[in-house]
Amino acid sequence: MGASSRRVRLVLLFGGRSTEHAISCVSAGGVLRALDRSRYDVIPVGIDTDGRWVVVPEDSAVLAGSGAELPAVDAAAGLEVTLPADPTSARLLLREPSGALRDLGPIDVVFPLLHGPFGEDGTIQGLLEMCGLPYVGSGVFASASAMDKQHMKRILAASGLPVGPYAVVPPGGTLSERERERLGLPVFVKPARGGSSIGISRVDAWADLDTALKTARSSDPKVLVESAIVGREIECGVLDSLDGSGPEASVPAEITVTSSAGFYDFETKYVSDGARFSIPAELPAELTERVRAAATAAFEALDCAGLARVDMFVTP
Repeated sequence: MGASSRRVRLVLLFGGRSTEHAISCVSAGGVLRALDRSRYDVIPVGIDTDGRWVVVPEDSAVLAGSGAELPAVDAAAGLEVTLPADPTSARLLLREPSGALRDLGPIDVVFPLLHGPFGEDGTIQGLLEMCGLPYVGSGVFASASAMDKQHMKRILAASGLPVGPYAVVPPGGTLSERERERLGLPVFVKPARGGSSIGISRVDAWADLDTALKTARSSDPKVLVESAIVGREIECGVLDSLDGSGPEASVPAEITVTSSAGFYDFETKYVSDGARFSIPAELPAELTERVRAAATAAFEALDCAGLARVDMFVTP
């Protein structure tokens, strides 16, 4: 194969130490099945829940994306990966059973599909920067600020985007009476730096607040309490441009929860068949353009790169 037609060597990085480990594996399996193998030479690298990196066979069950059990990376099922100390090499090293290190050759790009802390919060992005490995997606700052809902909301609000009422509850704290009156009921209590709806509770009575705070703090000591917003749940993909012309938004999609959960929780997202998707969302043309404009404005406000998904509510 000539130099001009050489396949791109892509490391698919998934798993990780967060509570969203299994969902990351599901994402990786989906991307692996979608990749054009005539264009990409793929190296699947899984990170187990203790943080150990291993090369995972492509036919591994962890990437199959089938079955009722949520997948998990098993470090014993692959060979250990070591990152190079030389940031000019853009390579990964494989540790053989004998202990010898084998060079996997030059890496063109890393596709981080890690969810949650140690993956979406700027930590893996900083590590890849230090190792000289190019990667897909936003950089350190955008990843960190978008992961922390408190700081994300501050940046979006400062950029003129509408943000729903919320309060930040520090470790060990609770909501004051004044904040309860301001937010009203119901509220949603969630970890400030988490995803996949893990640790989120809907609170319809203030007597249940302490239990909800405890649930959220099992994922993050800093908690957000948000006023419920009545509206249609809309999501919009954003792709960055290659020519510097600016990001472009996809057509919006609408999520309708059909289960009895009451909101788009973990079970509805990943386990049950409790949601319906309308793509494109049935919105008037003018409103569709407003949604797409808000999505690209959020992308730019947070200094994102590559690609993102922006979620919002369309209220009456």
